[in-house]
Amino acid sequence: MPIDIQKIKNRLNTLNQTNARTNRLWKPTGKHLIRIVPYKYNPDNPFIELYFHYNIDGKTYLSPSSFGRPDPINEFAQRLKDSGDGDDWKLGKGLEPKMRTYVPILVRGEEKEGIKFWGFGKQVYRQLLKFIADPDYGDITDPVNGRDITVEFQTAEDVGKSFPETSIMVKPMQTPVSEDPKVIELVKTQVEITEMFGEKTYDELSQILEEWVHKDDGSDEDSNEDEDETPESASESKVVDVSDEVKQEQGDKKEETVTEGKSESRAEDIAAQFDELFNKKKK
Repeated sequence: MPIDIQKIKNRLNTLNQTNARTNRLWKPTGKHLIRIVPYKYNPDNPFIELYFHYNIDGKTYLSPSSFGRPDPINEFAQRLKDSGDGDDWKLGKGLEPKMRTYVPILVRGEEKEGIKFWGFGKQVYRQLLKFIADPDYGDITDPVNGRDITVEFQTAEDVGKSFPETSIMVKPMQTPVSEDPKVIELVKTQVEITEMFGEKTYDELSQILEEWVHKDDGSDEDSNEDEDETPESASESKVVDVSDEVKQEQGDKKEETVTEGKSESRAEDIAAQFDELFNKKKK
């Protein structure tokens, strides 16, 4: 049988799109300087809370509960927890979706690569919110008067523990996201984050759950050919699937640098560009 050239082309295109999505997901390796930017699709709040089911037959799935929609896996989890059996309760607890928060960022020194999304667990999220709640820091995400953030990721081996650590230090100096019009323009090109995580339908998740629960025959059948086109595939789940239990012991550090002033007219000019970009007046 001759090769279906069109199918090969379609497959190549899909893989290229998958790589493009993956490249927009940022994961720290070592020490970096970043800047959280406004989220194009919700300028009032750059923090995007999503819920994921991890390790469902070795894969990760975006929970529809992220958007207030019914989730059959979570419904099953609740039934297990309500059964009155201790083992069932533990299993149900493990099946519940776990929150992971994302923010759009620019990585300093790599601004020309455009907007990326940094995903983190509850500990880092809590640290960032603490800085914003601190009147000495305020809205560190403001595009004109916000602050850059030093992010340092250390492996378990680096810290001599059984888990890795991520620490953040917020710069005291207030700066604009950028004074380069080309970089500011890149903020417009950010995609909606949900485009990177394919949401399964209720029926699809029900089928996945049923097949997983009843997978007791030891069979090793191939999954359908399009399975690795989704963000739940092994290649992308490695990017997404980071434990929410990562502990932060250095989260409240405040990096000391010399505060520098800036021209009011220049700040107003930058503010106007962001006002136009997001159709929102910045105070």
